[in-house]
Amino acid sequence: MRLLLAEDEKELVDALVVILKHNHYSVDSIDNSEDALYYLENQDYDGAILDIMMPDIYGRSNMN
Repeated sequence: MRLLLAEDEKELVDALVVILKHNHYSVDSIDNSEDALYYLENQDYDGAILDIMMPDIYGRSNMN
């Protein structure tokens, strides 16, 4: 299963990638929402894990 992980906290990304790969997932990690959107539109993923607190592609907080 191929997953996209979009998270901007490096320590969390590192931990999640280790856990997911240990459980036989293929993982691409992205640290910004603009790249995440591009990858989701142009690659074939079975699922995505998205940080809902990352700023959107225009730099605004998602909590506005």
